[in-house]
Amino acid sequence: MRPAMLRISDITYSVEGRPLFEGASAVIPTGHKVGLVGQNGTGKTTLFRLIRGELALEGGEIAMPARAKIGGVAQEVPSSATSLLDTVLEADTERAGLMAEAETATDPHRIADIQHRLTDIDAWSAEARASAILKGLGFDTEAQGRPCSDFSGGWRMRVALAGVLFAQPDLLLLDEPTNYLDLEGSLWLESYLAKYPHTVIIISHDRGLLNRAVGSILHLENRKLTLWSGPYDQFARSRAALRAVQAAEAKKQEARRAHLQSFVDRFKAKASKAVQAQSRVKMLERMTPILAPEEARKVVFTFPEPEQLSPPIITMEGTAVGYDGPPVLRRLDLRIDQDDRIALLGRNGEGKSTLSKLLAGKLAPCEGRVVRSSKLRIGYFAQHQVDELHLDETPLQHILRLRPAEGQPRLRARLAGFGLGADQADTVVARLSGGQKARLSLLLATIDAPHLLILDEPTNHLDIESREALVEALTEYSGAVILVSHDMHLLGLVADRLWLVKGGAVVPYPHDLETYRRELLAGDDADKTAERPKEKAPRPSRDTVLALKAELRRAEERLAKLNEMRDKLAVKLADPELYERPGEAVVWQKKYAEVMEALDRAEGLWLAAAEKLEAAEA
Repeated sequence: MRPAMLRISDITYSVEGRPLFEGASAVIPTGHKVGLVGQNGTGKTTLFRLIRGELALEGGEIAMPARAKIGGVAQEVPSSATSLLDTVLEADTERAGLMAEAETATDPHRIADIQHRLTDIDAWSAEARASAILKGLGFDTEAQGRPCSDFSGGWRMRVALAGVLFAQPDLLLLDEPTNYLDLEGSLWLESYLAKYPHTVIIISHDRGLLNRAVGSILHLENRKLTLWSGPYDQFARSRAALRAVQAAEAKKQEARRAHLQSFVDRFKAKASKAVQAQSRVKMLERMTPILAPEEARKVVFTFPEPEQLSPPIITMEGTAVGYDGPPVLRRLDLRIDQDDRIALLGRNGEGKSTLSKLLAGKLAPCEGRVVRSSKLRIGYFAQHQVDELHLDETPLQHILRLRPAEGQPRLRARLAGFGLGADQADTVVARLSGGQKARLSLLLATIDAPHLLILDEPTNHLDIESREALVEALTEYSGAVILVSHDMHLLGLVADRLWLVKGGAVVPYPHDLETYRRELLAGDDADKTAERPKEKAPRPSRDTVLALKAELRRAEERLAKLNEMRDKLAVKLADPELYERPGEAVVWQKKYAEVMEALDRAEGLWLAAAEKLEAAEA
């Protein structure tokens, strides 16, 4: 077992009398990559502040190794004349201090010490490392030399992230870093974090990142912390199984309690049964209540349904669009029907948002034409619209402006359909969470029952439950969807067509999202590789195919055995009498977790074997 980088012991903390942590404990081993998850408002960001020592604990202790460095992205870098590259280099304060001292030091021993330390921290490769991080986050060589003042707040947040990654703290704390990254930046960050040499804890609602970049999930629920082994999907399956077991245990105990109470009520007044009744009273007192898990919040989005229009709803013929200079996109010949679900792919700056604005009618074409159905209604959601809400008005006032003739009950029902209950409806926007603001903006974008819904990064600030609800709503929605998102999970579940925006053109992307992810991670060489003609692979021999079939059969047998073991353990864990022996119960729960982990690995091996056989028989 690795030594602990972070030890959280029995901590207690409240905000305005509301307890966020009560006797919460967890141990994060050195070098582990951990995803911190929990419903919005449970205290994830507060935990980061407690770890950094910005807030004082009411009880318990948070301990780390002496001299361990903690790093995180507190805020965007200031708008200054310093170049992006120099800003990132300055984030490693030890290196910056040593480099400055080396310029003025005169004592030979001190000069030697400085040079040795600079060598130890690999200071001489610093520029190359800083440049590579900036490139991964979307800044080319030319941009890296420009001053921070040239960039907007969102881009300066990326520079701040680049700085903390470059400084390589022993404990890296990241709070929703993909909220200000595009798909390319998010995928690069996933890959970078998986190889990061120290401990990482990341608050995120991005399932792709939580499945690929971390090896453990730290779950904050009911003011307690629980560390689960494995990525997010494994955590979700294990937790669902445990909740089912807990619900069954609680139900059985409640039936037993009711039976005992019934006996006591019937016979406590009868002398002949007094001893037995008293015995059952004691049994009732000794029974430790098994609480059924709280019902998971049912998060919903309710999109109004548009009427059907004759296809196509939009066509483009020889269309070009741009701003004041040369066109960003040229020679567009595109068609959209009402049943289309299209994801726009492409590197940052290629024109995805420009195409979205053209489709939404917010940009006029400079060449060619765009033909829209005469009755077409379009809903448009972009992150900047969340920032443009009226901070001093309530959600109810926002939709009252759009629907002045509707009664308040109907307006409140609309808000409830987007998860904004009675309390939020009458709360000024300034006091709403980021997720609640995003829900209000989605409501405003869809209130007219659009035939075409254009969503540019809709999941920023939405928690995992809200993202799943958005997938469900979009699946049931009968209008067309154009989607730009860094959330690969959302894209994979919603989109059935992929358009690549690249080099001023928009063309269908012929592969799947996983191929696109690999191409992005491969970098600039991927395009060159794709252009080279592929040599036809030799057809596998009959013996090879037979061996692959045997491998698949073994994988299937392994899966069947593990599923059988899981079912037996679930029955065992559902027995309430087991929990009268807590030590034994812990052993069986551990075995269940181990089987679930083995099942996850076995599913991966089975899938790999099936894909190899399919490729051989193609």
